[in-house]
Amino acid sequence: MINEALLKPGSIVVIGGSNNIHKPGGAVVRNILSGGYEGVLRIVNPKEDEVQGVKVFHDVKELPPTDLAILVVAAKYCPDYVEFLAREKQVRAFIVISAGFGEETPAGALLEQQLLDSCERYGCALIGPNCIGLLNSWHHSVFTKPIPRLSASGVDFISGSGATAVFILESAVSKGLSFNSVWSIGNGKQIGIETVLEYMDEHFDPEHDPRVKLLYIENIADPDKLLYHASSLIRKGCRIAAIKAGSSESGSRAAASHTGAMASSDSAVEALFRKAGIVRCFSREQLTTVGCVFKCLESASAPFVSSAPFVSSAPFVPSAPRNFAIVTHAGGPGVMLTDALSKGGMNVPPLNPSVAAELKEKLLPGSSVANPIDILATGGPEQLATAIDYCEQHFDEVDAIMVIFGTPGLVELYSTYDLLDKKIRECRKPIFPILPSVNTAGPEVHEFLRKGHVNFSDEVTLATSLAQITKTPAPADQQIEIHGVDVPAIRRIIDGLEPGSSFLPPATVHQLLQCAGIPTAPEFVSDRFEEVEAFARQCGYPVVAKVVGVVHKSDVGGVALNIRNCEVLKAEFTRLMQLPGATAVMVQKMLKGTELFVGAKYEPRFGHVVLCGLGGIFVEVLKDVSSGLAPLSYEEAYSMIHSLRGYKILQGTRGMSGINERRYAEIIVRLSTLLRFATEIKEMDINPLLADEKEVVAVDARIRVEIEQ
Repeated sequence: MINEALLKPGSIVVIGGSNNIHKPGGAVVRNILSGGYEGVLRIVNPKEDEVQGVKVFHDVKELPPTDLAILVVAAKYCPDYVEFLAREKQVRAFIVISAGFGEETPAGALLEQQLLDSCERYGCALIGPNCIGLLNSWHHSVFTKPIPRLSASGVDFISGSGATAVFILESAVSKGLSFNSVWSIGNGKQIGIETVLEYMDEHFDPEHDPRVKLLYIENIADPDKLLYHASSLIRKGCRIAAIKAGSSESGSRAAASHTGAMASSDSAVEALFRKAGIVRCFSREQLTTVGCVFKCLESASAPFVSSAPFVSSAPFVPSAPRNFAIVTHAGGPGVMLTDALSKGGMNVPPLNPSVAAELKEKLLPGSSVANPIDILATGGPEQLATAIDYCEQHFDEVDAIMVIFGTPGLVELYSTYDLLDKKIRECRKPIFPILPSVNTAGPEVHEFLRKGHVNFSDEVTLATSLAQITKTPAPADQQIEIHGVDVPAIRRIIDGLEPGSSFLPPATVHQLLQCAGIPTAPEFVSDRFEEVEAFARQCGYPVVAKVVGVVHKSDVGGVALNIRNCEVLKAEFTRLMQLPGATAVMVQKMLKGTELFVGAKYEPRFGHVVLCGLGGIFVEVLKDVSSGLAPLSYEEAYSMIHSLRGYKILQGTRGMSGINERRYAEIIVRLSTLLRFATEIKEMDINPLLADEKEVVAVDARIRVEIEQ
């Protein structure tokens, strides 16, 4: 629980505060004092009479009632302190900085549980243990540096790691990013990242609360809570970016299907973030750069808002611009930025020729107005102002401006950066300042940041971060699509299965797909050649024959394609039935089309992760797949399809027709609905689906279930 005693305590006691500022107990006192805390600060230390000018209590029994207690003592003493302070001194919030709890040993975990039990018993908030503390404008209860610039409009930052939080702050401070609050949750025994987001969501004030949230996550304890409150905040106009560390562990534990081998905890995280609308980042630099992009979008006089349609109760969905004008006085960085933006799917469009010619006349001779607009190394504030004004007022083909301006050390840049400060405040279009001379022009850059701006010292890092933002979809509609899916029939099939873990026979797989409204190729299964041949004659040659009873058919030569007559069918039937594990042969009409893939794997706590991509061998070789978290909406399905690297193949290329994208999305959605009502399905492949411009048909599928006794 998060309460007023934690956020705005009228009194704070530091248990273990000291004069040694090189230790946590002394450093936290220093930061509280230097942060201008206006409440009553108390310190308990049996060996000191005064700590950093503050009178000391030698024993907690001497304390008057206090709101917040910060514990910087050995772990073994913490449970007794928390119990006594909560019971006798009415302390209602605790920050336990001490380590040595559940992160180290089972004995430490027992101590940690005692902390939680006491806090729950007396209705106290608990941050930690094993954290760096909590920082906001009211109190700086952290023992680390740097202390970033604080602002009510700054970002909220929540971290599952104290040390990593410090390094992220280092990265942010150098860019000029300001903060409203910094939460280090440590072990998160009571208050985790999901809890903080829940509080921010339920207490969100659109008039005063910051709209940018940055997260560093090491463990997602409650995916549903994270999804609900993150997407809710984004629908209210917030922007959220996050790093999820430790997602590389393979999810192929006992996986028998292709999906099981490819799906992992990282796939689940990717799917969760996409469903919530969280921008996923992979490094500290990228996280803080994305945070700075968000602030630039806010700082424009008319904050950029996506015009993409989205069905929700939100007033708008924050996004990022895609069409940029680049104003530079150095050609190389402008070219590299153009390349990086184009690679990320964004545009640096040619400018209106007549207007560009007019601009060229007002710049120095030799200037280029092709976009990038190069005002030359000799260009100064006057030329920069002219170029920005034209981008803002006359070039309707761009919706944001990037300004690259450094120095080789020959001039001071105060006047140029003053001009840039003025334009950022005035312009309707967002301006992204790229000031690379952080050493040569350090004082000038620092003064620019002091005015509340951010700086992107590297243009390519900025472009890649923008690309990550633009490819992040809006929060998904949570309504389950059941049109065309026979849920009662699905449950009758599942409820009629025998207990245990097994792959379903082809006939049962076929039935489930039919109940989900997923088109399937006509097929027949038998261990008698006469019956197989009769079906082949009925549906017409050519046909496909596949072994039944073997999981990975292709690996053992268990598939025969383009069988054109009875003699070949008989030979292939005999061969297939002799394969180890063979129980029957399936025959299907030979179909043609682009091979697609869709599959799913159940991931504990997250639910079913659905994957889609190019099918056949491509899914295994290229691993070009996109993931989503069931149940899926049509918007999510389209987003998954469009995010594939091979999407241009699906659109049609080199004279080949494209696929029926609507039908593919429909199958993805219906599959996710099937999984929602058949959680006993743990792994599933439909590979391939054959698609053309008219239809998408499931040709081969397998399903593994786990049925409880």
